[in-house]
Amino acid sequence: MNIRPFEPTSGDLRGVIDVWNAALTRDPIDERRFVTLVLLDPNFQAANLFVAVEDETVVGFALMMTRQVPYYGQGLQPESAWITAFGVHPEYRRRGIARALFNSCFKKLAAEGRKMLEIADYLPGYFMPGVDINAYTAALDMLENALGFQKTLRLISMGANLTNFVTTPEVAALEQLRERHDAVTVRPVTAADVTDVMAFIAQHFDWDWARHARDYLHEIFSGSPVPMCFLVARRRGEVVGFCQQRLERFGPFGVQEDFRGLGIGQILLFRCLANMRAQNVHFSYFMWTDENAARLYTRAGYQKLREFAILRKTF
Repeated sequence: MNIRPFEPTSGDLRGVIDVWNAALTRDPIDERRFVTLVLLDPNFQAANLFVAVEDETVVGFALMMTRQVPYYGQGLQPESAWITAFGVHPEYRRRGIARALFNSCFKKLAAEGRKMLEIADYLPGYFMPGVDINAYTAALDMLENALGFQKTLRLISMGANLTNFVTTPEVAALEQLRERHDAVTVRPVTAADVTDVMAFIAQHFDWDWARHARDYLHEIFSGSPVPMCFLVARRRGEVVGFCQQRLERFGPFGVQEDFRGLGIGQILLFRCLANMRAQNVHFSYFMWTDENAARLYTRAGYQKLREFAILRKTF
């Protein structure tokens, strides 16, 4: 068994995809998606995709990303790296192949002077936000107990059937109360909102949220026929929250910390879901949230789909 970098002309492409689908059964991939999200990622380097080969057959892989081009306000993040996917074919497990793949990654990172390796919240192109706690229990055990990774976050993926969705009288009354007593308005985005909204997101939320919002707004104002919703919450004229959706995918959305607890997030959520239902969208999902926010989503009919752990190893 040999560990070496990926070779696009040697049949490795088909081999990696085959192992991926055999090992990551909850997260299948096809060639088109692999090419567009991996090989065409500007940060991809063949030297960072390690494959395990036995008798000229790919039996395992570990896909690692390091920034080759700056990303928004984060620059090149020269001390960081990410494993976005890895797997060993079930017929070849319990032979130390996964450890050998990861050790190859560790050796390369040490030579480059990097200090941190995370699984798997690489932006902008992660396939899953971490390791599925229930689907890949053996992998999680290996990462924590054999390779020295530590859990940093526990995330929840959720979904909701919108077929029978209605805004509850309580939420409708809450919206009226906030508008009457706090001058809070929740309205679809207009051109006049764009500058304020983008500045608000950049100031109060994650830099990647600003990227998502910019992409969604660009599509909306370009006249896309795709079902979309982008709501803006203002209090006495100032932006205090926003909410967005495209097709079945909901979010990100958020409310300024100083104004949480007033129900503004609940109003945004229910207004957006009602808009989705009016556009004949029957299902809503999002990739992840934390356990605290999950309680809000539960009120709107969301149910837990998957649980993920983000893991980190420092050098």
